[in-house]
Amino acid sequence: QVQLVESGGGLVQAGGSLRLSCAASGRTFRTYYMGWFRQAPGKEREFVARINLSGSSTYYADSVKGRFTISRDNAKNTLYLQMNSLKPEDTAVYYCNGDPRGVGVGTPGNYWGQGTQVTVSS
Repeated sequence: QVQLVESGGGLVQAGGSLRLSCAASGRTFRTYYMGWFRQAPGKEREFVARINLSGSSTYYADSVKGRFTISRDNAKNTLYLQMNSLKPEDTAVYYCNGDPRGVGVGTPGNYWGQGTQVTVSS
């Protein structure tokens, strides 16, 4: 199993940037497909981005494409989400997600972090 801990959330003005990190415990991080999901108040949790084992392939929700970048550092057991040109509608709790199975893009894996709040003011 892997344990996931997010950090880097906060309050930012529209147009600003934040970088989220997700630290994974254990030696198996490199064998986990990783992704980010988010949940806004009163809404269902939604897919944000996904990255393959090596980091060579990435996928994004249309709502964040061109603004967000997912990456991973397997040597540091860490997943990242660089968020630029933030909008008020990006306000949500962001969750790190992983699974050793190659589940479909947009499908959440079995392992979740506790979430980190991102608030974008207008």
